[in-house]
Amino acid sequence: MNLGLKGKLAVITGGSKGIGLACARAFLAEGARVALLSRDPANLSSARADLLGDAFTRAVDLADPAAARQAFAEVAAALGPVDVLVNSAGAARRHPPLELDAAAWRQAIDAKFFPTINAMDAVLPAMAARGSGVVVNIIGVGGKVADPFHIAGGAANAALMLATKGLAAAYAPRGVRINGINPGMTKTGRVKDRLDVEARTSGCSQEELLGKAESKIPAGRMATPEEVAQVALFLASDQASYVFGAVLPMDGAAHPVI
Repeated sequence: MNLGLKGKLAVITGGSKGIGLACARAFLAEGARVALLSRDPANLSSARADLLGDAFTRAVDLADPAAARQAFAEVAAALGPVDVLVNSAGAARRHPPLELDAAAWRQAIDAKFFPTINAMDAVLPAMAARGSGVVVNIIGVGGKVADPFHIAGGAANAALMLATKGLAAAYAPRGVRINGINPGMTKTGRVKDRLDVEARTSGCSQEELLGKAESKIPAGRMATPEEVAQVALFLASDQASYVFGAVLPMDGAAHPVI
Protein backbone atom coordinates (compact mmCIF):
# COMPACT_ATOMS: atom_id res chain seq x y z
CA MET A 1 0.00 0.00 0.00
CA ASN A 2 1.39 3.40 -1.00
CA LEU A 3 1.00 5.74 1.96
CA GLY A 4 2.11 8.76 -0.05
CA LEU A 5 4.80 9.79 2.44
CA LYS A 6 7.91 9.44 0.29
CA GLY A 7 9.94 12.66 0.34
CA LYS A 8 7.65 14.38 2.86
CA LEU A 9 9.15 16.03 5.91
CA ALA A 10 7.95 14.61 9.23
CA VAL A 11 8.98 16.38 12.43
CA ILE A 12 8.68 14.17 15.51
CA THR A 13 8.80 15.73 18.96
CA GLY A 14 9.98 13.50 21.77
CA GLY A 15 11.61 11.59 18.95
CA SER A 16 14.71 10.39 20.77
CA LYS A 17 13.15 7.37 22.49
CA GLY A 18 10.01 5.29 23.01
CA ILE A 19 7.04 5.92 20.76
CA GLY A 20 8.69 8.95 19.15
CA LEU A 21 11.74 6.96 18.06
CA ALA A 22 9.50 4.15 16.78
CA CYS A 23 7.64 6.76 14.72
CA ALA A 24 10.96 7.99 13.29
CA ARG A 25 11.85 4.48 12.15
CA ALA A 26 8.40 3.98 10.61
CA PHE A 27 8.46 7.24 8.65
CA LEU A 28 11.98 6.63 7.39
CA ALA A 29 10.92 3.17 6.21
CA GLU A 30 8.22 4.85 4.12
CA GLY A 31 10.76 7.15 2.48
CA ALA A 32 9.90 10.27 4.46
CA ARG A 33 12.52 12.74 5.63
CA VAL A 34 12.62 12.98 9.41
CA ALA A 35 13.58 15.64 11.95
CA LEU A 36 13.69 14.78 15.65
CA LEU A 37 13.19 17.27 18.48
CA SER A 38 13.92 16.43 22.11
CA ARG A 39 15.18 18.15 25.24
CA ASP A 40 18.07 15.74 25.80
CA PRO A 41 21.11 16.05 23.48
CA ALA A 42 22.49 12.69 24.65
CA ASN A 43 19.25 10.90 23.81
CA LEU A 44 19.17 12.62 20.43
CA SER A 45 22.72 11.50 19.70
CA SER A 46 21.76 7.93 20.57
CA ALA A 47 18.64 8.13 18.40
CA ARG A 48 20.63 9.50 15.47
CA ALA A 49 23.04 6.55 15.76
CA ASP A 50 20.06 4.16 15.94
CA LEU A 51 18.71 5.69 12.72
CA LEU A 52 22.14 5.53 11.02
CA GLY A 53 22.32 9.31 10.84
CA ASP A 54 19.26 9.58 8.63
CA ALA A 55 17.49 12.19 10.76
CA PHE A 56 18.00 15.89 11.44
CA THR A 57 18.12 16.46 15.20
CA ARG A 58 17.65 19.54 17.38
CA ALA A 59 17.67 19.79 21.17
CA VAL A 60 14.93 22.09 22.44
CA ASP A 61 12.59 22.50 25.40
CA LEU A 62 9.22 22.77 23.68
CA ALA A 63 7.58 24.04 26.86
CA ASP A 64 9.19 27.38 25.91
CA PRO A 65 7.12 28.87 23.07
CA ALA A 66 9.96 31.08 21.76
CA ALA A 67 12.37 28.15 21.74
CA ALA A 68 9.77 26.01 19.95
CA ARG A 69 9.31 28.62 17.21
CA GLN A 70 13.07 28.95 16.79
CA ALA A 71 13.57 25.18 16.54
CA PHE A 72 10.90 24.80 13.88
CA ALA A 73 12.30 27.77 11.99
CA GLU A 74 15.69 26.02 11.94
CA VAL A 75 14.12 22.80 10.71
CA ALA A 76 12.32 24.65 7.91
CA ALA A 77 15.49 26.52 6.94
CA ALA A 78 17.43 23.26 6.72
CA LEU A 79 14.83 20.94 5.23
CA GLY A 80 11.89 22.98 3.93
CA PRO A 81 8.22 23.13 4.93
CA VAL A 82 6.90 20.69 7.51
CA ASP A 83 4.41 18.26 5.99
CA VAL A 84 3.74 16.14 9.08
CA LEU A 85 4.07 16.90 12.78
CA VAL A 86 3.96 14.00 15.23
CA ASN A 87 3.82 15.19 18.84
CA SER A 88 5.20 12.61 21.24
CA ALA A 89 7.07 14.92 23.61
CA GLY A 90 6.43 15.29 27.28
CA ALA A 91 5.45 13.11 30.20
CA ALA A 92 3.87 14.28 33.43
CA ARG A 93 5.28 12.82 36.61
CA ARG A 94 3.07 10.42 38.53
CA HIS A 95 2.13 11.15 42.12
CA PRO A 96 0.11 9.42 44.82
CA PRO A 97 -3.08 11.48 45.16
CA LEU A 98 -2.20 12.81 48.63
CA GLU A 99 1.09 14.17 47.30
CA LEU A 100 -0.49 16.32 44.60
CA ASP A 101 0.21 20.01 45.06
CA ALA A 102 0.33 23.15 42.93
CA ALA A 103 3.82 22.28 41.67
CA ALA A 104 2.67 18.84 40.53
CA TRP A 105 -0.26 20.28 38.58
CA ARG A 106 1.98 22.91 36.99
CA GLN A 107 4.60 20.31 36.04
CA ALA A 108 1.98 18.18 34.31
CA ILE A 109 0.74 21.06 32.19
CA ASP A 110 4.24 22.30 31.38
CA ALA A 111 5.53 18.80 30.59
CA LYS A 112 2.65 17.45 28.50
CA PHE A 113 0.21 20.14 27.37
CA PHE A 114 2.41 23.05 26.34
CA PRO A 115 5.06 21.13 24.36
CA THR A 116 2.30 19.87 22.06
CA ILE A 117 0.51 23.22 21.87
CA ASN A 118 3.72 25.15 21.21
CA ALA A 119 4.76 22.73 18.47
CA MET A 120 1.37 23.06 16.78
CA ASP A 121 1.48 26.84 17.07
CA ALA A 122 4.84 26.77 15.29
CA VAL A 123 3.61 24.86 12.23
CA LEU A 124 -0.14 25.37 11.80
CA PRO A 125 -0.08 28.88 10.27
CA ALA A 126 2.32 27.77 7.51
CA MET A 127 0.35 24.57 6.89
CA ALA A 128 -2.86 26.57 6.60
CA ALA A 129 -1.23 29.04 4.21
CA ARG A 130 -0.11 26.13 1.96
CA GLY A 131 -3.47 24.38 2.25
CA SER A 132 -1.96 21.09 3.39
CA GLY A 133 -0.41 19.42 6.41
CA VAL A 134 -1.02 16.77 9.04
CA VAL A 135 -0.64 16.75 12.82
CA VAL A 136 -0.77 13.56 14.90
CA ASN A 137 -0.80 14.05 18.67
CA ILE A 138 0.25 11.11 20.85
CA ILE A 139 -1.79 11.84 23.96
CA GLY A 140 -2.75 9.05 26.36
CA VAL A 141 -5.79 7.17 27.60
CA GLY A 142 -5.32 8.77 31.02
CA GLY A 143 -7.23 11.73 29.65
CA LYS A 144 -10.34 9.55 29.31
CA VAL A 145 -10.19 7.44 32.48
CA ALA A 146 -8.77 8.86 35.71
CA ASP A 147 -5.84 6.90 37.14
CA PRO A 148 -5.36 7.82 40.83
CA PHE A 149 -1.59 8.04 40.29
CA HIS A 150 -1.89 10.09 37.10
CA ILE A 151 -4.56 12.67 37.86
CA ALA A 152 -2.52 15.76 36.93
CA GLY A 153 -1.12 14.13 33.82
CA GLY A 154 -4.55 12.84 32.88
CA ALA A 155 -5.94 16.36 33.16
CA ALA A 156 -3.25 17.57 30.74
CA ASN A 157 -4.16 14.72 28.38
CA ALA A 158 -7.85 15.61 28.55
CA ALA A 159 -7.02 19.21 27.66
CA LEU A 160 -4.97 17.99 24.70
CA MET A 161 -7.86 15.87 23.44
CA LEU A 162 -10.13 18.91 23.44
CA ALA A 163 -7.44 21.03 21.76
CA THR A 164 -6.94 18.34 19.13
CA LYS A 165 -10.62 18.18 18.26
CA GLY A 166 -11.14 21.95 18.40
CA LEU A 167 -8.14 22.74 16.22
CA ALA A 168 -9.10 19.97 13.81
CA ALA A 169 -12.45 21.68 13.21
CA ALA A 170 -10.82 25.10 12.91
CA TYR A 171 -8.15 24.04 10.42
CA ALA A 172 -10.07 21.49 8.33
CA PRO A 173 -11.33 24.23 5.95
CA ARG A 174 -7.66 25.10 5.29
CA GLY A 175 -6.76 21.54 4.27
CA VAL A 176 -4.96 20.64 7.50
CA ARG A 177 -5.78 17.38 9.29
CA ILE A 178 -5.27 17.08 13.06
CA ASN A 179 -5.82 13.81 14.88
CA GLY A 180 -4.73 12.07 18.07
CA ILE A 181 -3.85 8.67 19.47
CA ASN A 182 -4.52 7.59 23.05
CA PRO A 183 -2.10 4.78 23.95
CA GLY A 184 -2.66 2.75 27.06
CA MET A 185 0.17 0.79 28.67
CA THR A 186 3.00 0.64 26.14
CA LYS A 187 6.41 -1.01 26.46
CA THR A 188 8.51 2.10 27.10
CA GLY A 189 10.49 3.47 30.03
CA ARG A 190 7.38 5.27 31.24
CA VAL A 191 5.93 1.96 32.46
CA LYS A 192 8.78 1.68 34.96
CA ASP A 193 8.06 5.22 36.19
CA ARG A 194 4.46 4.21 36.79
CA LEU A 195 5.44 1.04 38.64
CA ASP A 196 7.96 2.91 40.81
CA VAL A 197 5.27 5.22 42.17
CA GLU A 198 2.66 2.50 42.65
CA ALA A 199 5.11 0.13 44.36
CA ARG A 200 6.09 2.87 46.81
CA THR A 201 2.52 3.25 48.05
CA SER A 202 1.01 -0.22 47.58
CA GLY A 203 3.57 -2.49 49.19
CA CYS A 204 3.55 -4.71 46.10
CA SER A 205 6.58 -5.43 43.97
CA GLN A 206 6.87 -3.97 40.49
CA GLU A 207 6.58 -7.46 39.03
CA GLU A 208 3.30 -8.06 40.89
CA LEU A 209 1.91 -4.70 39.79
CA LEU A 210 2.89 -5.27 36.16
CA GLY A 211 1.25 -8.69 36.17
CA LYS A 212 -1.96 -7.27 37.65
CA ALA A 213 -2.03 -4.42 35.15
CA GLU A 214 -1.52 -6.68 32.14
CA SER A 215 -4.13 -9.14 33.41
CA LYS A 216 -6.72 -6.33 33.19
CA ILE A 217 -6.03 -5.72 29.48
CA PRO A 218 -8.47 -7.79 27.41
CA ALA A 219 -5.88 -8.04 24.63
CA GLY A 220 -3.64 -9.79 27.15
CA ARG A 221 -0.56 -7.59 26.78
CA MET A 222 0.81 -4.08 26.51
CA ALA A 223 1.21 -2.34 23.17
CA THR A 224 4.61 -1.94 21.58
CA PRO A 225 5.90 1.47 20.47
CA GLU A 226 6.01 0.11 16.92
CA GLU A 227 2.27 -0.62 16.97
CA VAL A 228 1.51 2.95 18.00
CA ALA A 229 3.88 4.21 15.30
CA GLN A 230 2.02 2.29 12.60
CA VAL A 231 -1.23 4.02 13.54
CA ALA A 232 0.53 7.40 13.51
CA LEU A 233 1.86 6.52 10.06
CA PHE A 234 -1.65 5.75 8.80
CA LEU A 235 -3.11 8.96 10.22
CA ALA A 236 -0.32 10.95 8.55
CA SER A 237 -0.83 9.24 5.21
CA ASP A 238 -3.04 9.87 2.20
CA GLN A 239 -5.00 6.76 3.22
CA ALA A 240 -6.50 8.79 6.09
CA SER A 241 -7.41 11.76 3.89
CA TYR A 242 -10.92 12.12 5.39
CA VAL A 243 -9.95 11.58 9.03
CA PHE A 244 -10.26 14.88 10.93
CA GLY A 245 -10.41 15.30 14.71
CA ALA A 246 -10.25 11.60 15.57
CA VAL A 247 -8.71 10.52 18.87
CA LEU A 248 -8.06 6.79 18.53
CA PRO A 249 -7.73 4.59 21.64
CA MET A 250 -4.89 2.05 21.66
CA ASP A 251 -5.35 0.38 25.03
CA GLY A 252 -6.13 -3.23 24.10
CA ALA A 253 -9.80 -2.63 25.02
CA ALA A 254 -8.82 -1.96 28.64
CA HIS A 255 -11.20 0.99 28.90
CA PRO A 256 -14.47 0.32 27.04
CA VAL A 257 -15.66 3.90 27.08
CA ILE A 258 -16.98 6.16 24.32
